[in-house]
Amino acid sequence: MARKKGSFDDVRRLGRAMPDVEEGTSWGVPALRHGGRVICCIPVHKDAERDSLVVMLPIDQRDALVEEEPDVYYLKPHYVGHPCVLVRLAHVREDALRDLLITAARFVSDSGRRKPRKSSPRSRGRRRT
Repeated sequence: MARKKGSFDDVRRLGRAMPDVEEGTSWGVPALRHGGRVICCIPVHKDAERDSLVVMLPIDQRDALVEEEPDVYYLKPHYVGHPCVLVRLAHVREDALRDLLITAARFVSDSGRRKPRKSSPRSRGRRRT
C-alpha cells in the first residue's frame, strides 16, 4: 500500500531528524514532543479537517500563517484561544513543515521556562529549608 502524501508518517520522519524530539501520544493520538512538551499532534476535536495536524505556535505567528496561506494553515473556533495552528498535511510543502516543527520546538522550550515567582506576603520572611 502506498503511503499517502501529507500523512503523520511525514511528520514523524521530520521529527526524528530533529534533536531532542520524541514520539508519543497526546490526548490518545500520535504526537511529537520536545523536552516532554507537545509540539504537534493529530487534532482530536471534531471541527478539525481530516488529515490535519495541530502545531504549537505563538498566536501572532499563527495568525500571520493563516492570513498568508489559508489553503495550508487554518483555524476552527475550538483552537482560536490556543497557541496553535491547524495544518492541512496534503497542502504543506515539506520544507515549510520542517521549519514549522523547528519553530514549534523552540516555542514550547521557551514557554516551558519558568519565570521567577514573585514573593507573596505570606512567603516573605520565611526561610526555605
